[in-house]
Amino acid sequence: MQKVKKLLVKYKEIILYIIFGVLTTAVSFVSYGILTKLIQMQSDIAGIAVSNVISWVCAVLFAFVTNKIWVFESRTGAVKDVLSELWKFVAARLLTGALEWFGVPFLVYLGLNQTVLGIKGMLSKLTISAAVVILNYVFSKILVFNKKNRE
Repeated sequence: MQKVKKLLVKYKEIILYIIFGVLTTAVSFVSYGILTKLIQMQSDIAGIAVSNVISWVCAVLFAFVTNKIWVFESRTGAVKDVLSELWKFVAARLLTGALEWFGVPFLVYLGLNQTVLGIKGMLSKLTISAAVVILNYVFSKILVFNKKNRE
């Protein structure tokens, strides 16, 4: 039991990052589902696009708050400092979002288009998603919620 406790303490940040990552995904999916029901537009595609953007914003804001408070334990309190962290966090998420938007088709183009679970190109999607999760963690730890903000 003591070994498990030691491991939990040692990997607390990564464990919390994964837990809140799952919850962030849930926020994205739930808000998307609710919004697609609430937003009635002339075009279903337009309603879906608007719902998708708003659900992404909800998820990023949720991820920012949970990462700031519980994962990286940033202690900034001044509005200027919090806004600086928020700006860097959103910029990093836009960058990794672009990697995902363009990376998956690019890997498929390069030949990594194997079918997984009956879904064409899923190996590319999984590969890019893993890279995005790792980059989001690294960007958050090093660029957004760096050590000077934790003291």
